Amino acid sequence: MRLLLLLLAAVATASCATTAPRSQKAAAGAAETAGVVSPGFERRPGETVTEYDLTHDGRPDLWKYTWKDASGKELLLRKEKDLNGDGKIDSWERYEPNGSLSRVVYDLDFDGKPDVTLHFEKDQLVRKELAYGFDGVPRAWANYEKGKLVRKERDTNGDGVVDYWEYWENGEIDRIGVDVDGDGQVDRWEARKSGVAPADGTAPAAAAHGGDASR
Repeated sequence: MRLLLLLLAAVATASCATTAPRSQKAAAGAAETAGVVSPGFERRPGETVTEYDLTHDGRPDLWKYTWKDASGKELLLRKEKDLNGDGKIDSWERYEPNGSLSRVVYDLDFDGKPDVTLHFEKDQLVRKELAYGFDGVPRAWANYEKGKLVRKERDTNGDGVVDYWEYWENGEIDRIGVDVDGDGQVDRWEARKSGVAPADGTAPAAAAHGGDASR
């Protein structure tokens, strides 16, 4: 999580720099260095992609995808970012038609697969998915309401079914549910355990992903 926070800070700093787009072209064939495309972020016909060089090293590190609606208004669809300068996409952002952030995916170990996925509603974080392995499959989830952590879920045995739940209130664990027979239902409730919400329990503001000159 510290790595995620550092990456967010780096992106926010780079985003503040004023930069002009390098080029604009049809989305087909653009950003050849993108590598693996995260599910839900596939390109579609009629898109236009604009490249930006935020680090001023002569290579694009931000790709902005837009599309024009029936009235001719340009809509921001997605952004892709190369966070470490290796020429491959490490971050994907998707936007709603009204311009609000919908989802962000990070590849933290730079293997082309998602490690952290953040879901937003009305620019508020509502769900975080964590993929601990190298398959890009989520194994842990954190749910938020009004920016506060309310529930954590985990798939502890990797069978694709949640079998561990933590319910949080006021920054502390209120109760813990455990599924012992693998049916996805709580079989045992454990006593409340006191503790302060860790760093990954704090909802990052959607503003950390916006505010750059390309928005």
